[in-house]
Amino acid sequence: MIFLTVGTQFPFDRLVKSVDDIISQNGFEEEIFAQIGDSSYQPRNFESVASIEKKAFDKYLKEASGIISHAGIGTITMALDNKKPLLVMPRLKKYGEVVNDHQLAIARKFEELGHILVANTEDEIPEKIKQLKSFVPQPREKQTKIVADRIATFLNLSSKNQGAK
Repeated sequence: MIFLTVGTQFPFDRLVKSVDDIISQNGFEEEIFAQIGDSSYQPRNFESVASIEKKAFDKYLKEASGIISHAGIGTITMALDNKKPLLVMPRLKKYGEVVNDHQLAIARKFEELGHILVANTEDEIPEKIKQLKSFVPQPREKQTKIVADRIATFLNLSSKNQGAK
């Protein structure tokens, strides 16, 4: 089963419709279950709900052979923590899907590290879904020392700037 999730803050009709269209045109071997938020588009080719409780969400995520999602950091982190192959499509400001294009940078960085697959347009989704079946995400290494050093540098700079006033 593929778990498609778009989060609950904003609808992501572009992604839901794209996946539904692919199934309509090409069929699909695996069942898809989707959490689609407050979407105005209702898929015809797979089961969907607007939202699900956390316990059920976690169950779908753990049972899924792969995940398709927006490029939200929460979903990316959960997929990596559960060693699940993940295909993301960043939400875009120009379509009113988010207030800025931060998901582009998130997707690009996690893709560079080999953690996720990214479809930047609807046209890329069919090929990326095929890749999802065999994609093995690179393990994410926690970099607590690097993060701590960056915070320390920031705090040191902040305290020096405060002293200069």
